[in-house]
This record gives sequence, structure tokens and C-alpha cells, in this order.
Amino acid sequence: MSTADRAETPVDLVRLTLVPGLGPRMQRALLDRFGDATAVLNASVNDLRSVAGIGPKLAAAITASDTREAADRMVGRCRSLGVELLSEAGEGYPRRLAEIFDPPPLLFARGRFAPRDEIAVGIVGARRCTVYGRRVAERLAGGLARAGVTVVSGLARGIDGVAHRAALAAGGRTVPVLATGVNNVYPPEHGELAEDVVGNGVLLSESPLDQAALPGMFPQRNRLIAGLSLGVIVVEASRTSGTLHTARHAMEQGRSVLAVPGSIDSLASEGCHDLVRDGAILCRGVDDVLEALGPLPTPTDTSAGDTTATVRDPRELTLTDQERAILNLVATEPRHVDEVIRGTALEPSRVLATLTVLEMKRMIRRLPGNLLVRPD
Repeated sequence: MSTADRAETPVDLVRLTLVPGLGPRMQRALLDRFGDATAVLNASVNDLRSVAGIGPKLAAAITASDTREAADRMVGRCRSLGVELLSEAGEGYPRRLAEIFDPPPLLFARGRFAPRDEIAVGIVGARRCTVYGRRVAERLAGGLARAGVTVVSGLARGIDGVAHRAALAAGGRTVPVLATGVNNVYPPEHGELAEDVVGNGVLLSESPLDQAALPGMFPQRNRLIAGLSLGVIVVEASRTSGTLHTARHAMEQGRSVLAVPGSIDSLASEGCHDLVRDGAILCRGVDDVLEALGPLPTPTDTSAGDTTATVRDPRELTLTDQERAILNLVATEPRHVDEVIRGTALEPSRVLATLTVLEMKRMIRRLPGNLLVRPD
């Protein structure tokens, strides 16, 4: 049954998350088999055991679990804490995440997704990063944020935290994906950072509100970082780094994988060098990232009418409506400035001023003879 046909309520999905021992992957298998959460909860032990990975103990836990009251309480707490429940079949669920092999049936989101978050890049790396790694992560995250790209990471110590902070400092948006619940931020010293994110991004988790940190949950959440992103940049990673899980998920999901080079004798960059050797894109700066992303579909906004346009450069997402309208009058073939002026009802002085802004932003180039062109 397709996700569009499912009719489960958030409460029933919350009930599934509260069944002891039932993780997101088994939830996915059950939903694929029975169609919706209500059907899973009403299934018999024998029917549940027909699903690969569901043994007698877990099947008994699903049928015997009386989680209705606890689920109602959690839904109420989510409402009071400003946490939105996003079901895979409902509105607001990230479109790109829904495309992966095993999207979570339910997301806990503190903060709201914006259409521009569809243009997102993951930045991940070592917790025990070097000064060089911090500097590169800060430069990449800040530059991407200024270009209109949302920065996704895991709120961990080291590179993750640097990336989130740099995106916010640049006035951009960021999405931390937690392995814990959104009401139990880990590491605890990033609590203030998490609060800063809420107005400029989304704290996101597939785990219940108060879920504590467990080792196996961190590799599992890495698939969500990759799934939300058009591509993933690995800034620093040793050969045994858990960060490489995110790169592998990105490869499996068909996302771009970029790796930042380090010194050839740096243990902190060995994993990055291996990625480049194995086909990852060498990342030297923001321009490499934007080139790897290529032309992008305009983020879907149901209130915006036509959604079939193409964003040639993610920086276009930061333009005002007037700047974007005038930019669209400039082609890749040289066009005289008078043609651009005639193509809009704006006063010539406003058009010329806007063209100057676009030139400063390197969105257009002036050629001799008052000709304008968009760079290839």
C-alpha cells in the first residue's frame, strides 16, 4: 500500500514508537506489510510473525502493549512543547526524505520546514576535529548558508556543531538531526545551540520525545542526514569514523558525496582521502559544492503557483522577487540592457539599480556595449 493510501493517525504511529524493542526499521517493515499503524496494532501474533525480523517476543509485545494512554500523553506534550508530528503520509513531511529506501514513518520536529529547505547539504565530520577541520567546516557552512543552502548535520560535538553555528551566524537555516529525542538534546552542552536553531531551522528526530542516547541510534540517524540532503560533505574522518556511515548512506541513496582533503599524513583525514580515491568529489570550497549540485528544481511551495522553474544557482533562493524577476530577463546569450528594461514595468532607474546588485552578487556579467549575460 502506498503512503498516500495510509490513514494512520499520529497517535497510532506514536503507539508504535513506544513498543519496547520496535525500532524504525521494523516499524517500516510492518507498515509495508499491513498498510498502516492501526492495522499493525490490531494484527494477530501469527500475522506479525510473518514479517521477517519479528520474533515471538516482539510480536507479543506489539499485541499486548497498551500504549494508548501513553501515546495520548506524548501527543499532548508535543503540542505544549511546540513539537510537530510529521507522518510520512501527511503534510509537511520532507519530500526528499520520503524518497529514500527506509524513511521513518513518524518524525518529531521542533521548528518548521521552509520550502527552501529542499535545497540542503549535509556537513559531517569528526567529533575530535582539528583546528583545520573547524576552520573548513565554518567556511563551508557559512558560505553555503549565504548561498541559500540549508545546512544539515547531527548536532554532535566537533564538525557538526561548528557547521550548525556557522550557518546560523551567516543568517541561514540549519537542520540538526538528533539520535535522541528532541526534548533530550545530546550532547547536553548543545542545548543552547538547539534553542537557537528553532527559529531558523528544525530540530528533527525519529525517536520519541525523551529518548536517551544509545550507541546504535547514531549510525541509524545518519541515513536521515543523507536523506534530507542533495549531497553530503565529509570534512574530517578517520578510517574508523562513524561519519563514514553517513557517506555510505548518501551513496546508497544516490546523493552526491564530497570529501575535504587534508594533509597526506593526517590521521584525521584518512577517511576523506579514501572517499576521494573511491570516487567522491574533491571539495575545496563552496564553488565545488554548488557545481556538484548543478541545476536545481525550485523548492515546492503550494502557495506560489508554478513550481516547474529551475534554480541554476542555489544563491538565487536568497534573491528578492524583484531581483529574481529581473535576473530571469537576462539570458546566457548577451542581451542589451534596454531589452531588459523593456521587459519589465518597473522604472528604468530601479531596473538599473537591481542589475547593479545582481552584478555585485555575481549573478550577471556586464559586457562591452551595454550587454548583459548570465554566467554559464
